Amino acid sequence: QVQLVESGGGLVQAGGSLRLNCASSGLALSYYPMGWFRQAPGKEREFVAGISWSDRSTYYADSVKGRFTISRDNIKNTVYLQMNSLKPEDTAVYFCAAQKRLGSLSTRRDEYYYWGQGTQVTVSS
Repeated sequence: QVQLVESGGGLVQAGGSLRLNCASSGLALSYYPMGWFRQAPGKEREFVAGISWSDRSTYYADSVKGRFTISRDNIKNTVYLQMNSLKPEDTAVYFCAAQKRLGSLSTRRDEYYYWGQGTQVTVSS
């Protein structure tokens, strides 16, 4: 059974940092393009950041470019999202997701097959 489990969310003041973790069981993440999405109350789930399975490319939403960094540790089978200079508008539930094995990195939500349960990030002003 495939599981993606996010952790690392919490409450932080504007300008602060958090690192989100996405650990997998049942899925060797090194073979999968991985993405982070977020969903704020009353809004659609949106793409935040993605990393190709080869780690040769990353892609970020314009709203987080220069502040967030996605990375992975294949030995720990974990994907990370380092979030710096957080803003109140970053408040949302953050989800990690995996595309199909050895696929091309995509920003489309419907191209991600496996999802975690989400972790809440709240940024106070």
